[in-house]
Amino acid sequence: MSLKPSLNDIEKLAKDTHLESKKYFDKLKKKTPKNLDYIMQELHDAEFKKTDCLTCANCCKTTGPLFTSADIERISKHLRQKPQQFIAQYLRIDEDQDYVLQSVPCTFLDAENYCMIYEVRPKACREFPHTDRKKFQQITDLTLKNVAICPAAFNIVEAMKKRLP
Repeated sequence: MSLKPSLNDIEKLAKDTHLESKKYFDKLKKKTPKNLDYIMQELHDAEFKKTDCLTCANCCKTTGPLFTSADIERISKHLRQKPQQFIAQYLRIDEDQDYVLQSVPCTFLDAENYCMIYEVRPKACREFPHTDRKKFQQITDLTLKNVAICPAAFNIVEAMKKRLP
C-alpha cells in the first residue's frame, strides 16, 4: 500500500497549505464546533484504517519524542537497565529541559520500520500524530508541524477542512 501523499511530496504540500491551514485553525480556535472532538476521532479512525505506519515511519526517522519520567521508568525496566543507565545511553536534555533522544532516526527503529520497544514505547509515540486528541483546537500549532512529517496527519487536516469548512 503506497502512501498518499508520498514522503517526497509531504514537505512541499505542507508548505503549500501552511498559510491556509494556519488561518483555518485560527478561525477554529475562535469558534470551536461543539462536536469537534467527535469529528476528529471519526476522521482519525477513517484515515488510520487505510494507513500502514510501517510503510513510512517518518516520525521515527525525523523527530524524537519527549520522554516522561513514567516512560523512562517503563522502558528502562523493559530493557533491564536502571533509569540513569537508560538516560545516559539514549537520552539528552533539550532546550526546554525535556528528555529527548540523543539522535534521530530513533535508536529503537529497526530496518523494517518496526519499533523494538513498541509495547513500552513513549506516550508521545503512542499518541502521534495526536489528531484524535481531545480539545484538538489546543494543539493546532503542533498539528501544523506534524502535517509536514506525517502523510496521515496531512490527510486528516485536509479532510477536516472539507468536513468543517
